[in-house]
Amino acid sequence: MAGMEALGRLVNVIPIGAGNAFKMRGASGVLVVCTGTDTFTVNEASSFGGTYTALNCIKNVYGSTATNGTAGWTKLTYVNGTTPLSAVTIGGGSPTIASATMLAFHVFTSEFSDPFNYLKVTVAASGLVTVLPYDLVHQRGPANLEILGA
Repeated sequence: MAGMEALGRLVNVIPIGAGNAFKMRGASGVLVVCTGTDTFTVNEASSFGGTYTALNCIKNVYGSTATNGTAGWTKLTYVNGTTPLSAVTIGGGSPTIASATMLAFHVFTSEFSDPFNYLKVTVAASGLVTVLPYDLVHQRGPANLEILGA
């Protein structure tokens, strides 16, 4: 068998991420994948149970018209000039990306305000969010990965 396993070395994964808080300082970035006609807002806090405020970090948004891998990714024009945004909407609202059924964007942990360590992506309705922390600071076997939602 050739290759190396990525879980614990390169990435961690939170498949049901909508509305849940996660510690993110153990990675250099977070890939957020969103599906559903909804508005997705990125928030940050200094503690797990703390007060969450909007984090203006969305710069590049990539969209796909299929959630099953049968369509490619397209870089979408979304950024408000040069100012990053804290929310993105699929299928309606403002600002909006009507042409996609799935979106992906990156949040770099260097963009968090000090001493903020926690990320939460909220949804306005029933959208789905998958969070993938990547470029892990501490590489560990999957069984020894840090528990992020605590």
